[in-house]
Amino acid sequence: MSTTVTFDWWDKIAAGNAVVHFIDVCLRGAGQVMFQNNPLTGLFFLAGIFWGAYAAHMPAVAWGGVLGLVCGTLTAYALHVPEQNIDAGLHGYNGLLVGCALPTFFAPTPLLWGCIVAGGIFSTILMMAVSRMFRTWKVSAMTGPFVIITWFLMLAAYNFANIKITGLPHPAVSMQPTDLFPLTAPDFWRACLAGVSQVFLINNVATGVLFLIGLACGSVWAAVFGFAGSMLAVGTALLLGAGSSAIVAGLFQFSAVLTAIGLGTTFYKPNWEVIIFTFLGTIFTVVAQGALNVVLSVYGIPTLTFPFVIAAWIFLLPNIKLLPATHQADTEQMPLRPVGAVYKEKGALS
Repeated sequence: MSTTVTFDWWDKIAAGNAVVHFIDVCLRGAGQVMFQNNPLTGLFFLAGIFWGAYAAHMPAVAWGGVLGLVCGTLTAYALHVPEQNIDAGLHGYNGLLVGCALPTFFAPTPLLWGCIVAGGIFSTILMMAVSRMFRTWKVSAMTGPFVIITWFLMLAAYNFANIKITGLPHPAVSMQPTDLFPLTAPDFWRACLAGVSQVFLINNVATGVLFLIGLACGSVWAAVFGFAGSMLAVGTALLLGAGSSAIVAGLFQFSAVLTAIGLGTTFYKPNWEVIIFTFLGTIFTVVAQGALNVVLSVYGIPTLTFPFVIAAWIFLLPNIKLLPATHQADTEQMPLRPVGAVYKEKGALS
């Protein structure tokens, strides 16, 4: 029984109308941030972004995301990327994240909009480069292009006065947190939902709910693993003594959400062995988040989703079916079961 919500009538319209087809591709691109090749998922994601951005009086975050999504997708067409990859939305999601991130940290000046356009374009080019480089090991670029492009623009901003910084953390040596307080039940659930919404750099409970609904439209398992990953990340961060304010804001959970969805539902078929593997990967992501927070605080830039990227690469590369053919004879097979069809269907490979 399928857990994916589909609309044949929409697919037929998109197949026969160029404008609707482009909208469909962009919606799928939005869904691909959390591995869902589903336009309805993308629609819920965009709705959540707009809700959260306007609630925070930062509409530029929402419109920047749309601009980055469109620019990344158009660049893929211009560079003649394989049509099946474009149709799956694989060259829009990094641009969308770039477009959401830059207005979060910079003032919405005309120059910023130019940076978003450039970021959307470069994200597609980098996506192609990283995907080609990692193709031997059958590992996806994930959100790596978004992270690299955004980091470059953030670091460059410290050297260019016309890029107005409004939200980047002040460069400093990280110290152990002092705001340690027990979370009430409302705090805990808010932290879990904020962890989901922070995937798009938004701290909003309603946005987190919309994202989970969108995930369920693409895959009920993805929604379950995503929310469970956020809960596990909250527990892990509390156990390790992370700052309570940061936990409530979802800052230790968002990368863990992506790791849980990726390992638990996209790259492997859910079973008990995969659940254990995903459990370990999610915990590792929280630790990586803390470590990268320390390293990057010196440079005054956030980790973005890099903890997820690192965790996903580390936990995917050991599998024998993800190794180069020359190494297969010397490697003992792991008991996990990669789902080859999911790579193409959900866009894990490009």
